[in-house]
Amino acid sequence: MISKIKMITFDLDDTLWDNKPTITNAEIETRNWIEERVGKVDWGNFSDFLSLREELIKKDKSIAWDIGKLRIEIFKEKIKGLVSSNDIQKISEDAFDYFLKKRHEIQLFPNVEDALEKLSKNYMLGVLTNGNADVYKLSIGKYFKFSISSLEAKDSKPNKPHFELAQSHLPGLKYNEMLHIGDHQINDIFGAHTLGINVLWFNNNGALWEQDFQKPNEFSNFQNLENIIKEKYESR
Repeated sequence: MISKIKMITFDLDDTLWDNKPTITNAEIETRNWIEERVGKVDWGNFSDFLSLREELIKKDKSIAWDIGKLRIEIFKEKIKGLVSSNDIQKISEDAFDYFLKKRHEIQLFPNVEDALEKLSKNYMLGVLTNGNADVYKLSIGKYFKFSISSLEAKDSKPNKPHFELAQSHLPGLKYNEMLHIGDHQINDIFGAHTLGINVLWFNNNGALWEQDFQKPNEFSNFQNLENIIKEKYESR
């Protein structure tokens, strides 16, 4: 049988692993790392974080998609006045490097690696992420032919650039020969759907479908992923 799907792209955070505990731990440990070097920092609450983020993006719109640079700028603002101006940049960059290391201490959802290994034998696999996790630092990196982040796309899903760049990795590939798998109803499913890309919604928490277009195929466990793809996308 000639495969109708030639490329499968995956979101990372909250699709291949639970991102909340990973980011929470990375944030806590990085704050501790910083305070060991500069003393007590007034981190504020989540609302303060969002306000600062918005303020920084107004000054430099590029950091809306360069989240590494954004985080460094946030660190710089938070430690301003606690260390000499000569040390602010270095400490902030080192803090980000530490955060990034902790950010990659992930726990894959069950059966993810087995599913990727099987799929990689029959499809080109790629990563489309708005985050800054580097899949090639993980055990599963060997299954992916490419990985596109917001930094590379200079934009964020659900906008087109991630998907357009993915398509360019296989000359002559049509959007209807692609399948995108992700958890986010807007960034992943809506973004791909509007281009005519096949979509498969990872829904492992029983979320309700809240969009005004038809609910897509969904799955909650990677154990059956290969069979779902064959049944829903290859047998039509």
